[in-house]
Amino acid sequence: MAKKQFDFIVFDWDGTLMDSTATIVQCIQAAAADLGLPVPDQRAASHVIGLSLQSAMETAIPDVDPAFYPQIVERYRYHYLTQDHGLTLFDGVRDMLEDLAGQGYFLAVATGKSRVGLNRALAVSGLAPLFDATRCADETFSKPHPAMLQELTNELGQEMNRTVMIGDTTHDLQLARNAGAAGVAVHYGAHTPADLCAMDPLYAANSVPELHAWLNQNA
Repeated sequence: MAKKQFDFIVFDWDGTLMDSTATIVQCIQAAAADLGLPVPDQRAASHVIGLSLQSAMETAIPDVDPAFYPQIVERYRYHYLTQDHGLTLFDGVRDMLEDLAGQGYFLAVATGKSRVGLNRALAVSGLAPLFDATRCADETFSKPHPAMLQELTNELGQEMNRTVMIGDTTHDLQLARNAGAAGVAVHYGAHTPADLCAMDPLYAANSVPELHAWLNQNA
């Protein structure tokens, strides 16, 4: 069956493919507490998910001495690495990716994770063989700068107007908009449905199976 709109499907990782939002929030809060800094509330900590670690900490914990940020990042990594082995994919992710790959779509990840962090997650999940390319925040500009999608499309010889970015945050949708790609939201991750709706995504899914069904019908 001919593909309808897209040849290239790019996924965010945390909060989109992996159920990690709550753990990330807890680790940001723990990092701030370790250093005696103001602890961001759940909304503030979840809002920065998807950004590079440095940008995330600067946004979630503002108005502190800049010298503290590398220490906050180090404490965040400490807490996250003690918990990431227990994280799981959302139900239906593996089936969705295997189906899409089998249909001939190019698949990629664009994430705020570091390369080391994404490689760990790909190894634990066993999903690495399903992706044609990946891009991390410590390799290029952080979301919502368009570089991740520009680099991925160039690497795989894809056209931006036949590319869709799927994510759970406004950072993902703004990345898509800045790059000239389509944006699809998922409502089960870090940002609220209202915030995502304000970005006017092409579609918003309430679950992975719903996203999978929409992609099969529309992508």
